[in-house]
Amino acid sequence: MDKAARIRKEENKLKKIFKNLDENKKQSVEGLIKRAAFMRVSLEDFEEDLDCNGFVEKFAQSDKQEPYERKRPVADLYNTMNTSYQKIVKQLTDLLPEGKEEADELLEFVGGGKR
Repeated sequence: MDKAARIRKEENKLKKIFKNLDENKKQSVEGLIKRAAFMRVSLEDFEEDLDCNGFVEKFAQSDKQEPYERKRPVADLYNTMNTSYQKIVKQLTDLLPEGKEEADELLEFVGGGKR
């Protein structure tokens, strides 16, 4: 499945969780849902890359310099995006109605539950 389709699938999962939200909050949630879905799919891609290629790589500034291990740029991207993703999930959680069912659904989504 291509990235755009995976993002739409994640957006739809989140939209179902927030379907009973009042209209004022739905407008606020819409942007957060789009960002959360994009970030989740991107994080999954970064994780796959990191699993295959590791967090560090050999690097040298020039041919004359001895290569040394450094953190791969994707590792920094992953860490930064993961932090932002957790903040968005917290915002979404705070916007949920008091009902337990929606909170459980969001926790399942975040935890990677059913796919």
